[in-house]
Amino acid sequence: MTEFRRIEVDGDALTVERVGEGLAAADGRKFTISDVKHLPPATPTKIIAVHLNYESRTKEFLTKLPLAPTYFHKPITALNSHGGEVVRPKRCKWLNYEGEIVIVIGKQCKDISIEEASDYIAGYSVGNDFGLHDFRDTDAGSMLRVKGADSLAPVGPGLITDWDFRNKVIRTLVNGVLKQEDNTNNMEWNMHYLVADIARTITLVPGDMIFSGTPANSRPVEIGDLVEVEVEGLGRLSNKIVEGHRIRSEVGAQPTESEEVISTALGGDWEFRGIRTPSKDLYPSTIKE
Repeated sequence: MTEFRRIEVDGDALTVERVGEGLAAADGRKFTISDVKHLPPATPTKIIAVHLNYESRTKEFLTKLPLAPTYFHKPITALNSHGGEVVRPKRCKWLNYEGEIVIVIGKQCKDISIEEASDYIAGYSVGNDFGLHDFRDTDAGSMLRVKGADSLAPVGPGLITDWDFRNKVIRTLVNGVLKQEDNTNNMEWNMHYLVADIARTITLVPGDMIFSGTPANSRPVEIGDLVEVEVEGLGRLSNKIVEGHRIRSEVGAQPTESEEVISTALGGDWEFRGIRTPSKDLYPSTIKE
């Protein structure tokens, strides 16, 4: 296995290789990992994510997997990096982590078999598919605003080639406390299946990223929290939660706290005692600042 990272040097992106506890560029320059600013390990034209994949997540929501994977799209403007700040806007409070493994495409890929998929994968990285569930009641299932806001797709710290995804542990920690833990053997659809499935109808190109699903126990985080996702053989992705701009009240659907919002944010086990969602929460014409 080889680990490549992209870092910012004098305002430009530079690809370096990890050598021991340092980073080395092809021109001989060397860098200390703790001193550099990380960039995402690739530059995708699209970021695709699977809805459900781990058995533990499916059981948590008291549901069943579909017969085949279903997906959603995260805009490339959501892309973030190791060490990057994840923004929770003002007026929002249901921002959840989702530790995941990210597949990075290495060459143009269309209409391939599962057996051929590995030839089209550049490598793997660690991702966190953050979701802003305050907007769960909008966008008719596309989750555009839930999963697509700026900063909600951190990936890194590096790209690992020739990594075997089988029987690997994935963990998420918040402020050093373990929150998620599972094994890739508990995924319904493996990495090769996901690539082949998507490539039946969508051309994947170098740099494109596929988020492969999260285990159970995705929960909300607070401003100032440090969220870390660790995958066996891929390293640890670290991000801090910060407060962002105020969501405008004069336009668009507004943040809500419906039963669906709270149930999803808290893992589907909320009993909704005394919780109501007044219709005024949804529409800007009735919002009072």
